[in-house]
Parts: sequence; structure tokens; C-alpha cells
Amino acid sequence: MPGAGVDVLINLHARLGEGPRWDHRKGVLAWVDILGGHVHLTDPDGGKTTSIPVGADVGALALSGDDGYLLAMRNGFATLGNAGIIDFQGVFEGSGSRMNDGVVDPVGRFVAGSMALDAQPGTGHLYQRDLDGSVRTLFGGVTISNGLAWTADGNLMYYVDSGLQRIDLMDYDTASGAVAGRRPFVDVPETDGTPDGIAIDAEDCLWVALWGGGKVRRYSPDGRMIGEIELPVPRVSACGFGGPDLDRLFITTASIGRGQSIDDGGLDGALFVVEPGCRGTLSMVAGGLA
Repeated sequence: MPGAGVDVLINLHARLGEGPRWDHRKGVLAWVDILGGHVHLTDPDGGKTTSIPVGADVGALALSGDDGYLLAMRNGFATLGNAGIIDFQGVFEGSGSRMNDGVVDPVGRFVAGSMALDAQPGTGHLYQRDLDGSVRTLFGGVTISNGLAWTADGNLMYYVDSGLQRIDLMDYDTASGAVAGRRPFVDVPETDGTPDGIAIDAEDCLWVALWGGGKVRRYSPDGRMIGEIELPVPRVSACGFGGPDLDRLFITTASIGRGQSIDDGGLDGALFVVEPGCRGTLSMVAGGLA
């Protein structure tokens, strides 16, 4: 059973659940199964889920327009509407890499990163899709591009390259989208798990999922660990605030490598929810709030 206060919202045995984003337009939690190639839309009360197959390697999603989604998938960005994938915008060549985690910045740019399929060190990049649809590379040398989050004033960006075992902090210019002054924020010992997806709450405290550690941790703005939620599965991939009052923390997990059959009742790959005692902030829509 999950730890105290942690509930299973739905168990789809996601191969690699990721990117939980609250969709205030529809009142659902939108999230992806990267390796399963699905976008899931889950009712926060009861867990009823609509699953949309979009093909393999859908790394992250962002809200787009009145009811669509912008996806970071394969080797670029794609738009998902009522008719399915309606356009694809390639960013890099080759089939040896894929897009991974991505988040919309405080003004509506979609920032997402890549990784090699074999996690070869230093071969990934962090990309930024601007409001006009143009794409630029913020920096390279990334191993596994993962969590992104911004402080309330938009001037600081947190970033996780899981290959470095740490969360970094950098200055962010919301006017231009430029980054500068990258420096370590928190180093995570390998024995505690690997930092993966992150989320920020209304108090500017940072939450990080620990892959292999079976935990989500909360850090204060000065880098002190001030809270921890234990999960009953080890591969915790991401977390995000949602619900009408943004007072629930949704946590994705993965079933890959668990050594269990899909129908054995295991919780690996389930979507969990907990009330952490704080609130999150509203998800941005690519191009601005809807």
C-alpha cells in the first residue's frame, strides 16, 4: 500500500509516466506515458482517464490554445488537437535521440530537452520554442534533460540534467528567454535516487521526484530539504500540482524494469496523488494563459 496520505488515483502500469500538468481549461490532469506513446487525461476525482495514442516517445506536453496540446516528441514538437497530431516541427536529425521533459515558461514559451536513447553522456540539448513557433537551442552537453521550473517572479529557472545527479539554478530573462549564470542548487547523493521531474509551489519551494529512490522531496529556496513523501514504488518520475484549488500533488511513476507482469497488481506505473499542505501555481498555456 502507498505511504500515509498517498493514494493511487489510477494504475495504468505506465511504462514511463511523466509530465503531470494541470489543465485548468478542462479540469483534468494531463500527463504522458513516454514509452507507451500515450497522452492521458485524468479526472482528479475518481481517476477516470481518456487515453490518446500519439506514437512512441512523447516526452512532455504543454497546454495549447483553448483545448489542444503541444507535445515534445520524437525529434521535435507536435500539435495535438481533436483530429490527432495535426502538424510536426522537427528540431534535430536522427533516430538515436528523443525529446524528454518540458515545461512552459512564465510567458508561454515551451522549453524542452532531449537525450540519447542509450543515455550517452553529453549528447542532449535544451530547446526553447518561442511564442512565434521558432525554436532555438539554449545549450547542449546534456545527458538526460529533465525537470524545469521557474520562481514566481520568473527571474530564476531550475533545471535537472539527471546525468549530473543535481538540480541547477540559472538566471532567466523573461523578455528574451535567455539563460545565464548556471550554478548548482542541490546535489543529490546516488544512494538517495536520481533527480528527475520537478515542480514549484506557491511558496517558491521546489519539489523533485527521485528516480530509483521512491520519494518526492521538497526543498526551500535556499536549498534545504524541508519535506519528503515516500512512495511504494522506486521509479518516481515527476510531480505536479493540480486540482481546482491546486492543492494536490500528482506523482507519476514507471513500470519499466520492474520485473513484474502487467496484471500482477503491482503499483509500478501508477499515478499517485497526495495533499501536501501547500498549493501550486497555474499551468501556463503555450503562447500565454487561455
